[in-house]
Amino acid sequence: MNTAPFFLTGVGLALALAACSSTEAPDQGSQSGNGGSRASTGGSTGVGGAVGTGGSTGGGAGQSGSATAGGMSTGGGTSTGGGTSTGGGTSTGGGTSTGGGTSTGGGTSTGGGTSTGGGTSTGGGTSTGGAAGMNSTGGGAGSAGMGAGGGAGTVGAAGSGMGGGAGSGSTFTPPSLVTSGPSGYWQTNAMPTESSSGTADVTVNDTMPAQTWDGMGGAFNELGWSYLTTQAMKDEALQLLFGQDGCHFAWGRIPIGASDYATDRYTLDETANDTSMAMFSIERDKQKLIPYIKAAQAVNPSLRFWASPWTPPTWMKSSPYQTPGNPVNAFDGGSMKSDAATLQAHALYFVKFIAAYADQGIKIDYISPQNEPNYSQNYPSCIWSPTTFTTFISTYLGPALEKANPTAQIMLGTMSNSNSNADVAVANAVLADAKAKSYSKVIGVQWGMSDASQVSNLKSKGAGIPIWLTEHKCGGNPGANVATAPNDIGYAKDSWGYIRDAVHNGLTAYNAWNMVLDKGGKGIDNTRVWAQNALLVADSGQITKTPAYYVFRHISEFVQPGAKVVSTTGSNDSLGFKNPDGSLVAVVYNSGSSAKSMTVAIGGKHLQFMVPATGWATVYTK
Repeated sequence: MNTAPFFLTGVGLALALAACSSTEAPDQGSQSGNGGSRASTGGSTGVGGAVGTGGSTGGGAGQSGSATAGGMSTGGGTSTGGGTSTGGGTSTGGGTSTGGGTSTGGGTSTGGGTSTGGGTSTGGGTSTGGAAGMNSTGGGAGSAGMGAGGGAGTVGAAGSGMGGGAGSGSTFTPPSLVTSGPSGYWQTNAMPTESSSGTADVTVNDTMPAQTWDGMGGAFNELGWSYLTTQAMKDEALQLLFGQDGCHFAWGRIPIGASDYATDRYTLDETANDTSMAMFSIERDKQKLIPYIKAAQAVNPSLRFWASPWTPPTWMKSSPYQTPGNPVNAFDGGSMKSDAATLQAHALYFVKFIAAYADQGIKIDYISPQNEPNYSQNYPSCIWSPTTFTTFISTYLGPALEKANPTAQIMLGTMSNSNSNADVAVANAVLADAKAKSYSKVIGVQWGMSDASQVSNLKSKGAGIPIWLTEHKCGGNPGANVATAPNDIGYAKDSWGYIRDAVHNGLTAYNAWNMVLDKGGKGIDNTRVWAQNALLVADSGQITKTPAYYVFRHISEFVQPGAKVVSTTGSNDSLGFKNPDGSLVAVVYNSGSSAKSMTVAIGGKHLQFMVPATGWATVYTK
């Protein structure tokens, strides 16, 4: 989040859940439900497909098993939640298990464990049809049964509940047409009409590929997770953001220490002069942040991560700090020290962070040395000089990562202040240093530096280095101290403009700021109180999808990482993509006050459909 001229910074998984409540964006019509039946491939073990881990020895015979809640059990199996179990299998959440297979909440279980005599069966069935559906009643995985006659597991039946379609091994196919606007968001009931003639409003030129698309994502913050106060809310939000029939975000941004949307200020080592990082700890993250991240991983096991600090440990900075307003503290503002001992310790700080998160099963792909290195704010922040930033990458951080964790790479970011003597100067200095530049594998810019002139400058100095939009415009009015964030159609229109222009300017990834907030939208800056927007709003036990949420989803659900951006002609308010599987995607916007019939030439077809007033449409064809 940032300022001038207006720069800005910037859910575990359902195993047992009845239908959950959802409030739509204002004035919207009917829309597709949360989740729904859809096939998925390559599901992971752990959630919705866990591997059975044994059972009791000498499984009972005949009717010795128990049955609860309507389940039927024979041959020693235990059945809960309506499942049927035979031959020693355990069934939970409506699944059918035979011969020791594990059935979980609607997932498909194949290849169950083998049990002979009274031996213990280990390994059960591994789910190959995908994770259990969101909001599926029943939920958890049963342990593999054992006992005489335990054969290989058979396919489990679908669990009851919303979003819990049985995995069938086939690939999820998005709808061929989705429209959104104030008259109704995420409408999927219409089909495009193929026309044999006529002039196209938009033509997708898939033979003219441009940049490779790395995907879309959003930032994990403590406050967002804290507002998801029930398991039902967490489950719904996670599915909406990371599920295939949701935004299906590919990237998550992780703050290293406190962001301005943490619950309070902290770093991972506040022991003064601890240059050996002996007191480094992520214990707080394990309580307030990592559960959020792991829950997202359970929904999308392919989720990837990048990270940045808002401030280094306070003892690595020098005053003056930010005043007035918040009590003067060393978290807010200050400047990064430039002595060798401090820079070496800070490089070790990053190495420790990457290793600690890897121990939690969270692999960090990229790290940025600093969020907004030329904004000093009344929230965690730090000023870096171009020389110190360049030296840190070339002499300390680059070599430290190369030695300790060569899979983690450096992002030259996140650059926000577009003044020529601010973040532009930092980026230019790094790109002018051959060694520092060689370590910089991605350039990260926030919305204030994503315009054509700044991107052109970065491209000219960092040829071949992908450029990401690392933080979307936050919305709202900084300092206005209003009760609630707008989260209105105006923000959706702004969001579309920033995403569209970023893609047109050659950027290769796009990251939202807060994915979830309460309706107040305020962070820990109590000086310039700012009600910021989010994709989802949590309030009174319900989740509201904002108009901007749908703008992101109109792209992110359909466009796969690794897609090629392709050119479109006929309207500047359009985007085109060609996915690795050959499918084509066109996203168009109608800025008019009336619904409009549009024809899109795509994949050798002329497809005609209505786009709502002030609304969007995505057409998908394969």
